[in-house]
Amino acid sequence: MIRQFTSAEFFFLVSAVRWTLLLSAIAFVGGATLGLVVALARTSPWQWLRATAGAYILVFQGTPLLMQLFLVFFGATMVGASVDPLAAAAIGLTLNAAAFLGEIWRGCIQAIPKGQWEASTALGLHYVTRMREIILPQAAKIAVAPTVGFLVLLVKSTSLASIIGFVELTRAGQIVNNATFRPFLVFGIVAAIYFALCWPLSLYARHLEKRFGTVSR
Repeated sequence: MIRQFTSAEFFFLVSAVRWTLLLSAIAFVGGATLGLVVALARTSPWQWLRATAGAYILVFQGTPLLMQLFLVFFGATMVGASVDPLAAAAIGLTLNAAAFLGEIWRGCIQAIPKGQWEASTALGLHYVTRMREIILPQAAKIAVAPTVGFLVLLVKSTSLASIIGFVELTRAGQIVNNATFRPFLVFGIVAAIYFALCWPLSLYARHLEKRFGTVSR
């Protein structure tokens, strides 16, 4: 039986936003933590660390995110583990986000003028102290704008979690559409909600680019 699209269906879509935001937050925090490790490994003085981090980035940037989610979700069952859709989506998105954030932050670290590296070396600072006190604080200012820009992409990427059964905004739209058969209306509302989530972040990223002078004139 086909249901009418009512306020109940609309609020069901709106209520699913919290799961999109939760998944985005988990993936961003986890990806940022692991991404910092990847960025530091990519800029370390040890060749084996740079090679390992480079291989990690190559794998996760060179394969579709959807395939990564499938491998986490279905791969766990092959080894006898049980992973619910939220955990699988969080792990897959975290690993993917770490690869992209690691490469973004690697570029920001290497964008610091060579004189800063040479001056800190001349002062006899250890690598860890040099990074913590001199390089990373400067790189952080450069990294803010592209990091916020990546967050916009991450929010939209959570829609792929619907494929493995996690009921976030896109999956909620599929459920409502299957009951009402109003695809243009339902997915139009879903698109509008995504726009409402992402547009302010896009504006903020642009503002940060202007503030820190990273927009080309």
